[in-house]
Amino acid sequence: MSKKIQSVRGMNDYLPKDTGIWQRVEEIIKRVVESYGYSEIRTPVLEQTPLFKRAIGEVTDVVEKEMYTFNDRERDGEEVTSLTMRPEGTAGCVRAGIERGLLYNQEQRLWYLGPMFRHERPQKGRYRQFHQMGAEVFGLQGPDIDAELIMLTARWWRELGIAEHVTLELNSIGSLDARAKYKEALTAYLEQYKDKLDEDCKRRMYTNPLRVLDSKNPDVQILLNDAPTLPDYLDEESKAHFAGLCKFLDSAGIGYKINPRLVRGLDYYNRTVFEWVTTSLGAQGTVCAGGRYDGLVEQLGGHPTSGVGFAMGLERLVLLVQAVNPDFQADKIVDVYLISSGEGTQIAAMQLAENLRDTLPKLRLMTNYGGGNFKKQFSRADKWGANIALVMGENEVAAGQVVVKDLRNGEQQTLAQAEAATYLATLIG
Repeated sequence: MSKKIQSVRGMNDYLPKDTGIWQRVEEIIKRVVESYGYSEIRTPVLEQTPLFKRAIGEVTDVVEKEMYTFNDRERDGEEVTSLTMRPEGTAGCVRAGIERGLLYNQEQRLWYLGPMFRHERPQKGRYRQFHQMGAEVFGLQGPDIDAELIMLTARWWRELGIAEHVTLELNSIGSLDARAKYKEALTAYLEQYKDKLDEDCKRRMYTNPLRVLDSKNPDVQILLNDAPTLPDYLDEESKAHFAGLCKFLDSAGIGYKINPRLVRGLDYYNRTVFEWVTTSLGAQGTVCAGGRYDGLVEQLGGHPTSGVGFAMGLERLVLLVQAVNPDFQADKIVDVYLISSGEGTQIAAMQLAENLRDTLPKLRLMTNYGGGNFKKQFSRADKWGANIALVMGENEVAAGQVVVKDLRNGEQQTLAQAEAATYLATLIG
């Protein structure tokens, strides 16, 4: 017997028992984001490697350690190209906007959903292939659009039944110039305690000192208690922008915590950064995060264009929904199960099923195949969760009729096949 081939570590199969919940979560996500006027964009899974190095930053963990990168095959004299499987969605969205002429002197509100890839240690809710939903807005500079994005996410939490289990953390990391001055002050402070820093922090101290603020090492966090704070270095415009954002959120009744150590892990952010976090999955975890990136479009070769957005991992979101909202269930796969038994009944059943699907496009109808007596077929109907059974024997086929049985209360009646669609429409809505 040949050796079985298994899935790649950290890249999971999602089986039918899982995908029903995923589909319902995704349906809510899409419906809400589209209710705010956002349009879907779909970008390739593969992009040229320099896109992510320039956008995310060469000294970030993502670029240094986590990207799946390889050289494309050389064909017909073409240059060898370094390609990367996308580790996040913003860079590709910006690239597409520049390349396709969507951004210059225009306002765009976009969303996307799809697989991303990072080579990191797999753990619960965090995998090497994961799924991310994101929204990006271009051409709007004020704090009002920052607030709308946060209000949009808050609406998701309410509709998913998890609002009591997530907390909003906010910060402003200021302009690039203000942040550069702060980095100098923070590095000078950290140098005094270099011997007490772990290896990651020693490396980041000179390459990306803001990431030290996000260290999970409790000893480092104690050292940071006396470190310079970013709010002391903010420029006046960033302060005004942040105050405006807080005012909008206050008026919308959205609670938040200002976290001066919140910086986000990617280089392109400026001014507003935010995270929705939870403790309902064990240690505190980020459910959704984002912020402004007003210099990114220009950095990737476009005209200066403001931008703001967020992303969230669906694996962790689904885990959270399942953990705290036991009433959240997948939609039923089947509304109606069509049962038939006897000579010539299978063809008649298939014809009726197709006619019903023509008349009721939203009807979820499964036809029994493989034979079996009535008892066995009713058992299958129950297995698939159908509420209604349509039953056809030889007598019903000869008379052009069908028996409609409510599988929950046992009531049934016989109808002409031509009346079945009208009757079912009243039952399933």
